[in-house]
Amino acid sequence: MTARQLQVAVIGAGASGLCAARHLLAKPHIFAPPVVYEQSTGVGGTWVYTERTGNDDHGLPIQSSMYRDLRTNLPKEVMGFPDFPFEASPTSFIHHSDVKSYLEKYTEHFEIQRHIKFLTYVELLKPVSGPTEDAHSSWEITSLNLKSQSRSLERFDSVIVCNGHYSDPLIPHIPGIENFKGQSMHSHEYRFAEPFRGKNLVLLGAGSSGVDIALELCLVANQVVLIYKHSFTSSPLPPNCLLVKGVKKFSQTGVIGNDGIEYPADVFMFCTGYNYTFPFLAKDVGLNVKDHRITPLYKHIVHTTFPTLFFIGICKTVCPFPLFHNQVLFALATLDGTYRLPPKPKMDATTEHEYQSSLQNGIPHRHFHKLDSLQWEYINELSSFAKRDPLPPVFKDLYEANKEIRKQDLCNYKRFNYKIVSHDTWIKVSPKPL
Repeated sequence: MTARQLQVAVIGAGASGLCAARHLLAKPHIFAPPVVYEQSTGVGGTWVYTERTGNDDHGLPIQSSMYRDLRTNLPKEVMGFPDFPFEASPTSFIHHSDVKSYLEKYTEHFEIQRHIKFLTYVELLKPVSGPTEDAHSSWEITSLNLKSQSRSLERFDSVIVCNGHYSDPLIPHIPGIENFKGQSMHSHEYRFAEPFRGKNLVLLGAGSSGVDIALELCLVANQVVLIYKHSFTSSPLPPNCLLVKGVKKFSQTGVIGNDGIEYPADVFMFCTGYNYTFPFLAKDVGLNVKDHRITPLYKHIVHTTFPTLFFIGICKTVCPFPLFHNQVLFALATLDGTYRLPPKPKMDATTEHEYQSSLQNGIPHRHFHKLDSLQWEYINELSSFAKRDPLPPVFKDLYEANKEIRKQDLCNYKRFNYKIVSHDTWIKVSPKPL
């Protein structure tokens, strides 16, 4: 128990930042009301749709990768925070505007809004040494009010970084791109299908976004070629959608696949994901991002050199809001004394063991933070450390079932609707007619 309230800052008012603020506010005897920094005018992070691409009115990169007609690829029944489920409705795979509305209701219900500094850009986060070697550092945040252009300097006991990782596009080099005469773009810039009517498109990357965008473009395009690295589906596809394994190089008018065939392209779209980026971190924070692995983090969350600095939402291919919920509770448990972190050498050794095990199981270095089916054991471990209720098993069961249904029928899996009837049971409701 602390003698005074801990001052905690949260960077970002997307889903993970809102979750952090909600749980800080739930323990007023331990935590002072948080200060939440948000560079935009509202909550929701990547769930805020804008037709604009490039930079915003303040010259900052557009954060959202949302496109107009996106519907979730997870049923809402397992998407919500465990303590704040989505409202009951017949549709499981909902439009992105419904998720934004849900986050706005979460903000209102837990009275978070007044603690958010909107239009406030974090320029610098730096550690300030404690009075003795054993004392934890405190933190200084320099922020810029984008409206008034005034700067502020504030000090905190702890900082929770929730800045998301869907805003800095990853664009791998492909030989010959400088000779390509067509249009090249990243899916981060994609908003709707109409401009691509009648065109030949090549999309690189068959992750969730690549597949969903490809299927949307098939409705208007002449041909869509989806280039993949690993086999990912046995599903029937639209007749104008071709799957091609690997790309060798660009030609002037298209790409040449690993099969040696040239595929014409008016437009080449990189659906290749995003980089982790933390432009506000001072160099002496010592956070390293190398080929998509971030170190030194314990349990993908805690900076082991500065254990009052936390990163929420680093993990990929997960059920995001339930994961954020448990990561936040674990982080706060380390601050309020519920869970005592091991010494730095032990945390680093544990992380190295997890990393080596990951490699031995065939998971590439760059996918260390990609959990997928490993997320359930991880979430249960966090809830155990934090002495909180585990996630109901129905979350895992429905998530994994949906994953298999999606693989088998990419074009129609969102027609199905689901209902949770108990902590370990879900049922499928009649699908919507075609």
